[in-house]
Amino acid sequence: MHKFLVDESAGKKLVLFLLDRKHDAVYVGDIMPKASDMEVIKYAENKKRILITNDKDFGEFIFRLKEPSSGVILLRLKQDSPLQRQKYVYKIISQLSNRLSSSFIVVTEGKIRIRRL
Repeated sequence: MHKFLVDESAGKKLVLFLLDRKHDAVYVGDIMPKASDMEVIKYAENKKRILITNDKDFGEFIFRLKEPSSGVILLRLKQDSPLQRQKYVYKIISQLSNRLSSSFIVVTEGKIRIRRL
């Protein structure tokens, strides 16, 4: 089973949604509130957690600065709400479970892009 770290930008409701479905999920705001993006990405990698975020800056850390990562799900939803985040994260986890680790996944309403790390 995958372990997830949900960034503050994606919200605590997403963590509660994942926990209700028996996923291992932790909220950044509970364990390290106001942490920098670099601290978040390092924590996620150290704990081997897949980061779920709305913050596109994590792409820069991983691709430009070459920070190691156990995986990222980047939500770029035009209709961004807790329910939409839950819907798309559940879809990704259900359909792409075997590709979550070591991938950078960008999710929009119309497209899912997967880049291996």
